[in-house]
Amino acid sequence: MSGVPGRVLVVDDNKVIRQLIRVNLELEGFEVVTAADGAECLDVVQQVQPDVVTLDVVMPRLDGLRTAARLRSDARTRNLPIVIVSACTQYEVESGLEVGVDAFLAKPFEPSELIGIVRQLMEREGRGPGRERGPVGSECRAGGPGGASGMGSGSGSSSDEAERATQAGG
Repeated sequence: MSGVPGRVLVVDDNKVIRQLIRVNLELEGFEVVTAADGAECLDVVQQVQPDVVTLDVVMPRLDGLRTAARLRSDARTRNLPIVIVSACTQYEVESGLEVGVDAFLAKPFEPSELIGIVRQLMEREGRGPGRERGPVGSECRAGGPGGASGMGSGSGSSSDEAERATQAGG
C-alpha cells in the first residue's frame, strides 16, 4: 500500500455526510470508497477489501447494525474493524456491542476524533491475529442524562479506560 495509510469504506445514506467523512479521511492520506447503504456495503466490501468500515445505523434496505452483523458472520470479513458513526442511542450502542462493533462515534463529530479512531483501529488490526477485540475510542454520547456513555465492562469511565489503553499501547 505504498504511502497510503489504509483503505476505508464509508457507508452512509446521506451524501453530504459521506462526502464530509471522505474528505476528512482523504486529507489524512487514506484511500476512501463509499457506499449508500448496508446492501451496497456488502457488495463493495468484497471488491475493495477495506481496512476499516464506518457505518451509519439508520439507512434504507439494510441498516448499519444488520450490516455489521452480516460482516461479522462472514469468515472473509469477521475481523474487519467496524466503526458506527451515528446518533449513538443506548439501543444502537448495546446492539452494536452485541454484534461486535469495534468503535462508536456520535454525530456530530469532530473530524480529529474520526481520524483518531480510524488510525487506532488500523494500528490494532496491523498487530495480527492475536489482536484484542472490544470497543476502541468509544466516543458516543447520546445527548444528556441517561445517554449511552458506558461502553466498557465495569463502572469506570470508558473514555478514561480507552485513554489508558491507548497510552499503554493497546
